[in-house]
Amino acid sequence: MNIALFLEMAAEAAPDRVGLICDGKRWTYAELLTGARGAFELIEQSGASHVALLDESSEAAVFALFGAALAGVPYCPLNYRLADADLSALLARIAPALVVGDEERVARIAGDQGHTVHARELFTLSAQEMVPEGEDREYDPGDGIAIQLFTSGTTAAPKAAILRHANLVSYILGTVEFASAEEDDAALMVVPPYHIAGISALLSSIYAQRKIVMLPAFTPEAWIALVDRERVTNAFVVPTMLARIVETLKTGAAANVETLRAIAYGGGKMPAEVIRDALARFPHAAFTNAYGLTETSSTIALLGPEEHRAALASDEPHIQARLTSLGKPIPTVEIEIRDEDGKALPPGEAGEIYVRGDQVSGEYKEKSALDAQGWFPTRDAGWMDEDGYLYLSGRADDVIVRGGENMSPGEIEDVLLSHPAIADACAVAVPSVEWGEAVGIAVVCREGHATPAEAELKDLIRARLRSSRVPEAVHVCDALPYNEMGKLLRREVRKLFVR
Repeated sequence: MNIALFLEMAAEAAPDRVGLICDGKRWTYAELLTGARGAFELIEQSGASHVALLDESSEAAVFALFGAALAGVPYCPLNYRLADADLSALLARIAPALVVGDEERVARIAGDQGHTVHARELFTLSAQEMVPEGEDREYDPGDGIAIQLFTSGTTAAPKAAILRHANLVSYILGTVEFASAEEDDAALMVVPPYHIAGISALLSSIYAQRKIVMLPAFTPEAWIALVDRERVTNAFVVPTMLARIVETLKTGAAANVETLRAIAYGGGKMPAEVIRDALARFPHAAFTNAYGLTETSSTIALLGPEEHRAALASDEPHIQARLTSLGKPIPTVEIEIRDEDGKALPPGEAGEIYVRGDQVSGEYKEKSALDAQGWFPTRDAGWMDEDGYLYLSGRADDVIVRGGENMSPGEIEDVLLSHPAIADACAVAVPSVEWGEAVGIAVVCREGHATPAEAELKDLIRARLRSSRVPEAVHVCDALPYNEMGKLLRREVRKLFVR
């Protein structure tokens, strides 16, 4: 089954219902399907092997996603915030692609790679006006690759995660009821299009026939205003966004957010004080914590609305603690906690989280990560309690997740080691109320060199990477801890930042 069938079903059942709102423009489900079919024609004409989106969220993302599905080529949204060198390397890995987005940038950094490039406005217009070459065009049946996402890990070389139509269809059919949304239901989508949460939100809302309200660039003020203007009923945010929204509402922002009936969050660790504030600020909203990964087609565990309110109201410590849990596995997947030898652990013992189910791809373009029984090692560390609630205790690969954005410690360390006075460096995640996690760095200075000022190290990282990589905490030490095999003990480094 091809994921494009979700849009076709929605357009057939309710062609005149508004399916998308972005920048004040509205598209019905029939118009979205017309755009997707036009995009299919453009893709076919280009001869592209992939369809890449290098842009913020817009109607072009919908056309490109479903057009690629119809054409039977992978849809590959790219992180437009990447540095030129990194983005050029990713574009080279999917050449020749039909790229929707920044024409000038692609020409400058990948002009010799054979891509066909369309600016967003031209792509949207051409797709809507494209006349199919024949009424009996055959579309891809959908047994191949639907999505290719480049994931961030502990090294600077991203892996190409593969999601097949079968994985995504399994996730949607197992979690969403077709045409279940009321006509006034509106879901505010603000996560970037290159994040699995953005893709799954599109698929889920379209299958439910819910109106999608896109906010291409997040600010708490714009988010609140859009909720008011479009009478948004559902929203998904990362913890950092929720913290900023709550703080803005505390200042007395003049807007009506009473239409919000459901707020889901995920993408990073939610500080207890933030979710408690949010539950108080939105007393009538149903909160859901959704935990998932790119390789699992999104959500694999949920903490539901009743569990949030029960944990908030309870005086019992073990029930209160559930407010910081990931909830329980969804019915269509299995989850196990395993030790370093792959042995399943009992409740209460921490290890690595493994997951299995039809929605779980666990596949990379380079190789599959599934074991012989179909289990996927998430590289997340956690444990389950006696009642089946899942708790996250860290990441086995030490990725720093700041406001839902995965960061590689290695890239930060490489920049620090370029400083003539730095002999060794380590970047780790440190707790942050605002961001969930922030960057902390520990450095060792070379003998005979003066210790660089914190501001100097922060400016170096800001200049070479992005401001989100700038550390909130800096520690200078005589030596970093290593084991007898020469492995850096990051867990010991983290202790340096415990207050």
